[in-house]
Amino acid sequence: MRQVWRYAQAALGIIFRHPITGVTAVPVLEDGQIVLVRRRDDGRWSLPGGIVDWGEDVRTVLKRELAEETGLDVISVGRLVGVYSSPQRDSRFHSICITIEAQVKGSFEIQDVLEVSEVKAFALDALPPFGELSQDHGQQLRDYLDGKTVIC
Repeated sequence: MRQVWRYAQAALGIIFRHPITGVTAVPVLEDGQIVLVRRRDDGRWSLPGGIVDWGEDVRTVLKRELAEETGLDVISVGRLVGVYSSPQRDSRFHSICITIEAQVKGSFEIQDVLEVSEVKAFALDALPPFGELSQDHGQQLRDYLDGKTVIC
């Protein structure tokens, strides 16, 4: 019986004590504007993205989250911007975020109205201040605009 309990504890530790993996997109329209979404939970602008569901690969998550949060379709997947893993990057839980550039097209239509209240395209000279973006998305956007690929 003690051995079964040890295995149960190990399994629970694996499930509940590991970071959650997510994908964030830097969606770029054909005219070079970057698309951001306004989050309902904190009211801040954010890059669209979300958690990898069981059985999904990163490309699938990227396409699904962009469609759910913006209504846009992925034309092509661009460069890897970075992997962000600081335990402090998200106040809700420890998450690892893979940030990827995506060329997108279509018209705005929010499907996930529980998470997103607004979607908007911003010219590069009209982006919200990076310090006012949700979570660490200001750093992700800064790294993208600086042409960096980071692991932090």
